[in-house]
Amino acid sequence: MTLQCEESASLLLVDDDITFCKVLRSALVKRGFCVTVAHSVEQALPLAEANPPEYAVVDLKMGGAPGLSLVKALHDLDPNTRIVVLTGYASIATAVEAIKLGATQYLSKPANADEIVAAFNHAPDSNAPLKAQPTQIDKLEWEHIQRVLREHDDNISATARALNMHRRTLQRKLAKPPTRTE
Repeated sequence: MTLQCEESASLLLVDDDITFCKVLRSALVKRGFCVTVAHSVEQALPLAEANPPEYAVVDLKMGGAPGLSLVKALHDLDPNTRIVVLTGYASIATAVEAIKLGATQYLSKPANADEIVAAFNHAPDSNAPLKAQPTQIDKLEWEHIQRVLREHDDNISATARALNMHRRTLQRKLAKPPTRTE
C-alpha cells in the first residue's frame, strides 16, 4: 500500500462484473478513494474483517451469497461504514431491506462514480413528500414477485409454487421488468 493510499478513505467494491469493477475502481481512485475489489461476498468478508472499510459499494445479486448478507456483515463490523447497494433488479422491497440492514443508499444500475460518491453522503429524509402518482400495477406485481423470490432463496420453482403460477410464466415475468414511468 502506498503512502497516498494510506491517506485516502478506504472503499470496498464488491461486484461479480469484472469489467465494471475495473472501470469503477479507476473512477473512484481518481476521486480520492483507496479501493479494494472483491467479486463475491465470500471474497469480500475476509478483506472487510481484516480492515473494515470506511465506504463500500455492494452489488445486490452475485454468484454465491447475496449482497444483502454482506451489507449486514459490514454494518455489524462497523456501523459507521457508508454502504451503497447497486442493483440491476431494483424494487422497493429490496431497497427497504438494504436500508434496514445498514445501507446508506440503494442505486439502480447503471450508476456512475459521481452518483455513487453522492450517495455516500445521502441522509434519508423522513419528511420527504410522497409521490402523488400511484404505483402502477405491473410495478406492484414485480415487487411482490421479487419479495417472494427472495423468501425462497431465488429458487424459481419454489417461488412459482408459492405464487400459484407456472414456472415458465414466472420466468417470463422476471425477464421483463416493469417500465420506468418517472
